[in-house]
Amino acid sequence: MGIDGLVSGLNTTDLINQLMSVESGPQTLLKTKQSDTQTFIAALQALNTKVSSLGTAATTASTATSWAALTATSSATSVTATATTSASPTQVSFTVDKLAQRQVSLTDVFTDVASFTGSGNSLTLTSAAGSTQIDTTGITSVTGLASAITNSNAGVSAVAVQVTGGYRLQLSAKQTGAANAFQLYQGPPADVTAGTATAKTLTSLTAAQDAQLTLWPGTSAAQTFTSTTNTFSNVLTGVSITTSAVETNPVTLTLGRDTTALSTLGSNLVSQLNLVLGEISSRTSSTTTTDPTTGGTVVTPGVLGMDSSVSTLQQQLTAAASYPVNGVSPSTVGISIQRDGTFAFDQAAYSAALAADPQKVQDVVSGLAARVAAVTTSTSDPTSGSLTAEITAQQGVVKDLGDQISQWDVTLQLRRESLQTTYSNLEVTLSNLKSQSSWLSSQLGSLSGSSSSSSN
Repeated sequence: MGIDGLVSGLNTTDLINQLMSVESGPQTLLKTKQSDTQTFIAALQALNTKVSSLGTAATTASTATSWAALTATSSATSVTATATTSASPTQVSFTVDKLAQRQVSLTDVFTDVASFTGSGNSLTLTSAAGSTQIDTTGITSVTGLASAITNSNAGVSAVAVQVTGGYRLQLSAKQTGAANAFQLYQGPPADVTAGTATAKTLTSLTAAQDAQLTLWPGTSAAQTFTSTTNTFSNVLTGVSITTSAVETNPVTLTLGRDTTALSTLGSNLVSQLNLVLGEISSRTSSTTTTDPTTGGTVVTPGVLGMDSSVSTLQQQLTAAASYPVNGVSPSTVGISIQRDGTFAFDQAAYSAALAADPQKVQDVVSGLAARVAAVTTSTSDPTSGSLTAEITAQQGVVKDLGDQISQWDVTLQLRRESLQTTYSNLEVTLSNLKSQSSWLSSQLGSLSGSSSSSSN
């Protein structure tokens, strides 16, 4: 804590602050450089992110399985289908004979839990999957009995319904299909196996049933397929067929080339390519201003304007996306370079080329995409990419600058303390001098008084 100019009258705080402003000049330069480097890194990271997205789009467009995309159309609204890349273009007809059902049954009327379970306090539910024992010991309520059945691993849910004369349980299989049909017994599984358990009488509301369709109906080659659900995955390779209604008239299912998906391969590639080129352009473009002092023109390069690796990336991407593929120009399939260096995607030309020669379109686009993917990999690969390496190096620069700034904090603090000590000592010295001056003045005054008295 200091008091400004107590003796000297100087504003020592302002003097010290001014001196420290000069002393901190090198640190200020370091902070400016650190800030500029951080801005540079942020620009590189933004570009790298877009390059990585371009790489994903390019890799997808260059992969053969991407060009095997199929779409399924059905002549009946109750039948839908999806196809994977392992499917092949085809057309088949079939009838939908049955839909999958779950078993729903009612027990006979009973008055209480004891009368329903018998003296053994045990029930057994059986299905094709095996037997499940339900321990009813301690259960006294009908709702508790229903919960015990539902919460067991038997795959059956139960609900208690109060009716005339007592209760009934409505039992429902949790899954459809004939394999999930069930029977309820009074007694443990061992008694069921031995044939000594009592089967509970069940009234069927809905019988367990597999879905069924017949391929090539009405011909000698007719083939029946079944499924425990209303979805068939075993009819055509790579195709999943889902039914929602019985169809006695043959349904025609057509698997054809998915032109929408194939168009997206080309359009998405061009879109992602333009995003990268646009990012490069905006980050490298110079700005022109007028110096208010001299009136001269000042040209300031963009944040990435002086980075040679970025300009190299721009050139490599432009070349990769514009050069012919096996002698065929990308413009013949609707992809062309424009005067501003970006690329245009002509949907009409692309669709026409796809309809006329789909293999040609695949060869050109996948070849072009493979070249672009190679550029993006060499640039943005997480371990070996050139942009990645440059970002890492610049982050090291920021850290080093931060260490230097921290060292300057210590140096400047010591310098401030030194100045404060110097000026404090100055005030003490001046105070001492002032005290001495006052003492001398008083002594001289005393001597002067003594001389006057002697003369008288």
